[in-house]
Amino acid sequence: MDYMAAMLSLMSFPDIDPVLISLGPLHIRWYGIAYVVGILLGWRYARRLAANTSLWPGGRSPITPLDMDDFLVWATIGIVAGGRIGYILFYDFAAIAANPFRALEIWNGGMSFHGGVLGTLLAMVLFARSRKIPVFNLFDVVCAVVPVGIFFGRVANFINAELWGRLTDVPWAFVFPTGGPFPRHPTQLYEAALEGLLLLAVLAALIYRRGALASPGLIAGCFLIGYALSRIAVEFYREPDAHIGFLFGGWLTMGMVLSTPMIAVGLWAVLSARSRA
Repeated sequence: MDYMAAMLSLMSFPDIDPVLISLGPLHIRWYGIAYVVGILLGWRYARRLAANTSLWPGGRSPITPLDMDDFLVWATIGIVAGGRIGYILFYDFAAIAANPFRALEIWNGGMSFHGGVLGTLLAMVLFARSRKIPVFNLFDVVCAVVPVGIFFGRVANFINAELWGRLTDVPWAFVFPTGGPFPRHPTQLYEAALEGLLLLAVLAALIYRRGALASPGLIAGCFLIGYALSRIAVEFYREPDAHIGFLFGGWLTMGMVLSTPMIAVGLWAVLSARSRA
């Protein structure tokens, strides 16, 4: 700790205002901008995948760019509603049980990635049925672009100085303004790199070089496995939520618990993908 204290002046957190623009009572935050940019860029990528018939078996895509245009609204509702409800159920249930109105206090933040996944999953199932689109084909396209949103969301977490990691003396550590006087792992950036950039690149390689869209469910399964493994790895460096702490044995976290079933579902999707081709 003495070493870390001596390095404080070299590892101060960059002075970035979480509010990008203030117009009277209206505050436009980096976090909100990240959601918008991530969704819009993901939508553009999804349109390209749907329109590129060479990626699909028989040169015929079961999804049109217009379908992805319409699904954008469904996805946005699923992400935001699912993320908020998931946070309430997984991370803040006790506080909200004591004060139910807290569930409506969206200005206090609180979004769960796992809840967002469940919300988007429901949106995909309902949308696919309404358009008579093979649901696993839609799963694949959406999962291929989700890492785009994850990347921007985690960078926004870093700007907000939230969800930081545990104490460390690594050279790239930061002293977060809300994390006490000692340097911590910038786990937001770890997640942006692993769950965002790396996973995006792996899924793109499977699509463009291995023809993975020809096996419905393969990309969705690889996404679930890749995200879960990345999240579990980062959880060993990330500070658990203060109101939850460690679970069981003093090392297990809620993030690990929620990610583990994703591996099982992902493996099933990968192993059964060929049977759906």
